[in-house]
Amino acid sequence: MAGPVLQMNARERRLVAVLGLVGGIVLLLAIPFGLEAWVRSESADTQELRQALSDVQEARGVVRERQAKRDSITARYARKAPELAGFLETAARAVKVEVTDSTPLPDVPHGKRYVEHGTNVRLKKTGMLALSRFLESIERSGYPVVVSKLDIRKRSGEADSYDVDLGVTSYDRVAPAASAAPAGSGQP
Repeated sequence: MAGPVLQMNARERRLVAVLGLVGGIVLLLAIPFGLEAWVRSESADTQELRQALSDVQEARGVVRERQAKRDSITARYARKAPELAGFLETAARAVKVEVTDSTPLPDVPHGKRYVEHGTNVRLKKTGMLALSRFLESIERSGYPVVVSKLDIRKRSGEADSYDVDLGVTSYDRVAPAASAAPAGSGQP
C-alpha cells in the first residue's frame, strides 16, 4: 500500500490523508453511537423484562386470592350438608322457634358435581328477634346451606308476631363415579 501512495503527487496524498482523517473521525464517532444504540435496545429489552416480572408479581396476589377462594369452597363442601328437616328443627329449638310444618323438595342436580336439596318450612307466631337468630344460626352453621325463600306475614292483632314461610336449600358435592372395568377384561 505504501507504494501507490508514494507514486501520488502531493495534492493526491493530501486528499488521501484528509479522507483517512475524516474516515477515522467517522469511525471514532460511529463506535460510541453504535454502542449507545445497542445499550438503548438492551435497556428497552430489560425494561420489558422488568415489566413482565412486575406483572407476574402482581398476578401472584390474584392467583393466591383465586386459590384461597377455591380452597374455601372445597372446604365448605367437604362437610356434607345435614338432613334439612332435622337440622332446621334443631336450630329452631335452640332459639325457641316452633317449626309447624316441614315439606321436603325433590333433589335437583347442578351439573355433574353438585346436588341441591330443598325443604320448605312454616313457622307460626314467631317474634322478629327469634326469627333473626334462627336465620343467623342457619347462615353460621358452616354447612353449604342457604335461605332461598323468605315470606313474612304480620299476624293481625298481635304485637311482634309473624307467620313465616321459609325455603332452605343445601348443596352437596357428588363424588365422581368410579369408571367401570373395561368390557372383555375377563374380570367377573
